[in-house]
Amino acid sequence: MKARMFLLTLALCFAGTALSFAQSPQMGTWKLDEAKSKVPAGMVKNSTVIYAADGDNIKVTTDGTGGDGKPMHTEWTGKFDGKDYPITGDPSLDSRSYKMINERTLELTNKKDGKETSSGKVEVAKDGKTRTLHVTGTDPSGKKVSGVSMYAKQ
Repeated sequence: MKARMFLLTLALCFAGTALSFAQSPQMGTWKLDEAKSKVPAGMVKNSTVIYAADGDNIKVTTDGTGGDGKPMHTEWTGKFDGKDYPITGDPSLDSRSYKMINERTLELTNKKDGKETSSGKVEVAKDGKTRTLHVTGTDPSGKKVSGVSMYAKQ
């Protein structure tokens, strides 16, 4: 009886975790709306961003162009808990953290060798159809730069 109850509890936990990821407005595929975005030259421009469940983590995959204009593909897997997790595919950074502010808002911080290189806020609209990314950082010459990327849910 105890084994059956344990298995039922475990199954409900997995189902609840999967359901919470499925219901999160952040999850899904997002396409850049270039006409509504203001990304200065030299900043990374992600044309596609995918947030997907990966076990009890979230996997964020991006495709776009780097600050040099060359194609770039990044992958990050972790939790929205404010801790740094490794990121691959972008030579200008080696870790990223996401912190959930509320159901529709995330704060992110990018770092290289433990030093913050950029930070931002991701906000999903109440209707769940669009998201806005505000990013500020420092370019290779040390100048402060910022950009706004608008995305539509696919």
